[in-house]
Amino acid sequence: MTETTTVETPAPDALAAALADAPFVRLVATDDGDALAATGLLARALRERGVPFQARVAADPLPDTGGEDLGVTVGVSTDGSGYGVPGGARPASVTAASIARALGADSSPVITLAGVVAAGSIPGADGSDVALAAAEERSLVERRPGVAIPTADLSTGLAASTLIHTPWSGDLEATQATLAELALPAELDAGAHRRLASLVAIDVAAAPGASANAATAVERALSPYVITDEVPSTTVSGHARTIGGLADVLDVLARDAPGTGLALLLAEETAEATWTAALDRWRTHGMAAHRALDTATTGRYDGCLIARVEASPAVLPTVARLTLAFLSPEPVAIAVDESRGRVAVAAAEPQQVGAACRAVAAEVDGTGWGTPTRGGLELEAAATEHTPAEALAALREAL
Repeated sequence: MTETTTVETPAPDALAAALADAPFVRLVATDDGDALAATGLLARALRERGVPFQARVAADPLPDTGGEDLGVTVGVSTDGSGYGVPGGARPASVTAASIARALGADSSPVITLAGVVAAGSIPGADGSDVALAAAEERSLVERRPGVAIPTADLSTGLAASTLIHTPWSGDLEATQATLAELALPAELDAGAHRRLASLVAIDVAAAPGASANAATAVERALSPYVITDEVPSTTVSGHARTIGGLADVLDVLARDAPGTGLALLLAEETAEATWTAALDRWRTHGMAAHRALDTATTGRYDGCLIARVEASPAVLPTVARLTLAFLSPEPVAIAVDESRGRVAVAAAEPQQVGAACRAVAAEVDGTGWGTPTRGGLELEAAATEHTPAEALAALREAL
């Protein structure tokens, strides 16, 4: 990838200098795990440097400035009205870690790597080699066979995971029955972890409607980096069991409970109750996403797969992402909840999805948002002259 430096997206050293001299910094992130992790890294660095800041998450962030305040969007570039830490081919968390180091702060390689996985990449790729080397040098992570989940409860971790989609995903009893057939030992050794990973890989590929891409999509959940006891158990990183599991939790929290996500990342010591609340939200969200997908009515069109479901606004984007990763033979997946007038879009490659959602929303009296690879729109409840079907048709045309 060729990186460019502009006024809006300066090199890490330049942005670090601007942040260090700012009287007040306002961080606003896109609602995804990578941007949330990146915002946590920047906020921690600012606090360590003694720079006052405010951090929040928004579906369509704009630079938040006032007076001499410095506004920084995280996860997207800006339109020239502020500074940006873009996501994309190079995860925002990787750039944020570089900025944190330039500020002289701890760049937390574990959180950085969680952001990388949340961005759809793998530790060590897309510029994260520095973070992985630092984590391994400090013995913070170690790789082993198995599946990435955030909790010690194997059945719950697998059933709720949004890194995979199997016939038993979203169903705790079915997951427990599947695990019982493996007859795993109470303490999993390397061989047991390999058997578990093989089961997951096979069941993902064999799921009803699974696309040819499913076998590739599941890879980032396999052979996880385990977070070791060298990471303090009182931190968010120490509570999570694997890098991928932490990434999954952060991605869910970014859309479903962003305040909790920021609190987890910024707390000097993460209370057990806070982590438990985060896991509860992650579990509920993941289960709901898989159940919605299992009952979806799908239709394939030229260039996209549409899944008609019933899901909460926070869960709908996860349904779109799962559809794209595991079910769609097309490069775009659209999840629509017609009863709520909501649409979520996920694309395999950047194609200005957010811009298309905004343009279509303007045509149908709705609200649109998003990034080059994902987005959404909502019809206004009072606008009866436009329908979700009309919005879908316009969106297919725009994409």
